[in-house]
Amino acid sequence: MGKTNGRTRVLETIRQGKIGGGESHVLDLVASLDKSAFDPIVLSFTEGPMITALQKMDIPVFVIESEKAFDISVWKKVKKFMQDQRIDIVHVHGTRANTNVLWAARRLGLPVVYTIHGWSFHDGLHPLAKRLRIAAEKFITGKTQVNICVSESNRQTGIKAFKDFTGIVVRNGVNLQKFNPDQQYPDLRAEYGIPENKLLICFIARMTYQKDPVCMVKGFAAALQQAPELHLLMIGDGELMAAAVNAAAEAGVEEQVTFAGFRQDVPAVLHAGDIYCLPSLWEGFPIGVLEAMAMGKAVIASDVDGTKEAVKDGENGLLVPSGNPAALGAAIVRVAKDHTLRTTLQNNAKAAIAANFNVAGMTEKIAAVYQQLCK
Repeated sequence: MGKTNGRTRVLETIRQGKIGGGESHVLDLVASLDKSAFDPIVLSFTEGPMITALQKMDIPVFVIESEKAFDISVWKKVKKFMQDQRIDIVHVHGTRANTNVLWAARRLGLPVVYTIHGWSFHDGLHPLAKRLRIAAEKFITGKTQVNICVSESNRQTGIKAFKDFTGIVVRNGVNLQKFNPDQQYPDLRAEYGIPENKLLICFIARMTYQKDPVCMVKGFAAALQQAPELHLLMIGDGELMAAAVNAAAEAGVEEQVTFAGFRQDVPAVLHAGDIYCLPSLWEGFPIGVLEAMAMGKAVIASDVDGTKEAVKDGENGLLVPSGNPAALGAAIVRVAKDHTLRTTLQNNAKAAIAANFNVAGMTEKIAAVYQQLCK
């Protein structure tokens, strides 16, 4: 192994440079790894804001362009890159990164750690596509040294899908220095012209089928009829942006919804808000929910997968059925109208993150996996 200065050179690979849950996880992991023991290097398969963020942190980051899984055209490039960088351990994040790195890592005899940030097979896929993805995941999880699931729910899904699956659970953590409600933040309400007396709901996610932004708009429109003091701030881009904008127009609530596109300053967005909503159809273990809880927000999320392992219904947030705008709207009204409940959820959310989902604890567990593989 090519250890430099006694440090283990760990390659963290992820499919894209746009910032989502998996990318935030990588940023936090490389920032908090013990640099006296590890040399993290990041490989992405597209450009994006994550690349800039890593450069600012002085973490070596490289891009080998690819937009698809099992992209044989990049395999040799990846192998040469790993040799040039004298990599000791490969940590892949997500299916696409795994399928484009695994061949090279195995050829070079390098141990591979695979973090599954939610399975690539899920409800809503064509049955044939789902079967193919299950077969692909079964193949790649069988070729790695350690599989890390970000929730127990995801681990159970893996066991159910292919009986011989083995994985450990390391739940995502939040960087509590970055997501600190006591810091000073720019006034985003003023920036977007949202009055101070409005109760502000934040939706911060890619506008994709998984995150169900149209359900968010419809649920908000239903809530607005009983709680006219509400305003919705939607942060994110994606293929369902136009559908969400149309849904707001159809419901006649476009004046009460601000579509702000993609922003990187998530702590400032959360600081401006009162309630955070994530009506996803499925989740691995949603970092966005954890970040909102760390910032002391009342969280309303769909009762899916790993979300249920962070949000305890009625205790530190509210859970609603996915794909159900009426239930989402009712939960929003409940939190908007009951100030005592809102304060309880906010305080308990903050306490739960500090106790159970700190990025330091997450990094410690992952570092222990690396050390085990280096022996």
